[in-house]
Amino acid sequence: MLSKIAKSTALLALAAYSLNAADFNAGAEKDRIALIKYFETKFADPEKDKNRFFPYSTDEELKNDYAKNLKHNDFNIGTYAFSKDAKSQYEAIKEMPPYEDAIDAGEELYNKKFANGNSFATCFPDPAIANLYPYYDEKKKDVVSLTSAVNDCLRDNGEKEFNTQKGDMANIQAYLVNATTEAGKKFDIKIQNEAAKKAYEAGKEFYYSQRGYLKMSCATCHVQGSGLRVRNEKLSTLTGQITQFPVHRLKWGDLGTLERRLSGCVVDQGQVPPKDESTQMKQLIYFMAYMSNGMAIDGPDIRK
Repeated sequence: MLSKIAKSTALLALAAYSLNAADFNAGAEKDRIALIKYFETKFADPEKDKNRFFPYSTDEELKNDYAKNLKHNDFNIGTYAFSKDAKSQYEAIKEMPPYEDAIDAGEELYNKKFANGNSFATCFPDPAIANLYPYYDEKKKDVVSLTSAVNDCLRDNGEKEFNTQKGDMANIQAYLVNATTEAGKKFDIKIQNEAAKKAYEAGKEFYYSQRGYLKMSCATCHVQGSGLRVRNEKLSTLTGQITQFPVHRLKWGDLGTLERRLSGCVVDQGQVPPKDESTQMKQLIYFMAYMSNGMAIDGPDIRK
């Protein structure tokens, strides 16, 4: 009888924990589902819905260059999901991707011994873990991004930190992300306590707040402005926006991390970007990653 009572008590405790965990991410999940519905509606028929969503696009452009009836996971490749012309160029470049050497270099870094005999393989025994970053660390009382996790591994082993935007950092991430892609894993970001919920909300606030002398926000371009043409490029959607990083950007001529791209975007808004390993930057990435929950990791990749 006592064993049955203990078992029942344990099950009730587990159920209570599950309900509480669900409560913490309820708002975030509501945000994510609302965005999915918004983008699926927006890209169901751009030509038909010109007045509602694409008032500044030409009829010819909407008819000939925009794909129709896009669903949630289609946005996993960013702008290439809805721009037919951009997608054809993308597929041609992907036949001989310029980031393969970076993956090989990242594998060498992963297995290379530190001075104390450890390695990145010690810190990340399973390299296919990019879908779990960022996460909220209760002990550190902060969000841990993939970039900060790599540098934490170096710091903990007495090694010099990597540049957070390119070079060895981009290479080791290319290896870890490629392993995650090959394993077929999807973003699985958790919000398991009140502190994590606050970190998510802070990242959301940053994404939607207008800043700088241009009074723009990230959402100005990638929610309201998603799919619109700016100069010769179309703006990507928030969902699926970060599933491909690190990316080889043609403008850069090399591989770069998510922090490198976000910093550039913030500068373009007319403001000073947060430091790459700052709490503010990691909270922003935490929010963005949650908005891509359920979408497959698909990196490294190519962007213009």
